[in-house]
Amino acid sequence: MPQYTDLQLDALRELANIGSGNAGTALSAMLGQPVDISVPAASTLPLADAVEAAGDPESPATGVVLPICGDIEATVLLLFPPEDERILSTLLGVEPGTEDGCSALGEIGNILGCSYVNSLAEMTGLSIEPRPPVTVADMVGAIMSSVLAVRADSTNLALLMDSRLMVEGQACELTFLLLPSLEGIDELLGRLGLG
Repeated sequence: MPQYTDLQLDALRELANIGSGNAGTALSAMLGQPVDISVPAASTLPLADAVEAAGDPESPATGVVLPICGDIEATVLLLFPPEDERILSTLLGVEPGTEDGCSALGEIGNILGCSYVNSLAEMTGLSIEPRPPVTVADMVGAIMSSVLAVRADSTNLALLMDSRLMVEGQACELTFLLLPSLEGIDELLGRLGLG
């Protein structure tokens, strides 16, 4: 794995923090309710460690996957545990686990992911955009393995954020995982003057 300096890693974490804040603002507009997203943990990890950090591989979750294309190639993955899926679905007036519930969760993931990606583009001047999201329900380990298999040839580093999403006084936890290619990380750092 390439070695990044503390300054480079801090800059990547700061991009993640700003992106998350913008994602919270976008979700608030969608729900019409105050939303706050804090980022208590942001880390740059080898892929094997990122799998473990994403949660118990045997626990169920719903994942929203957004491929990113343009000046850098990457994948954004959001993982929602069942209880948090229930809370968000209820707030949107849909039944969790149904087709409408999965569609609503996919739209939430799409809004969060797009807001994050747009923040990256604005801060770095990169021309990047997400492709349509895919929503899957499975065990955390299976979701992670599927996503990582797509990026394994070009990536061995993940930016992992464990975020706490607060909507109308209810706590929802989600894991936000960004998997850029190594070239993508170098391009991000170069745009920040830290290449």
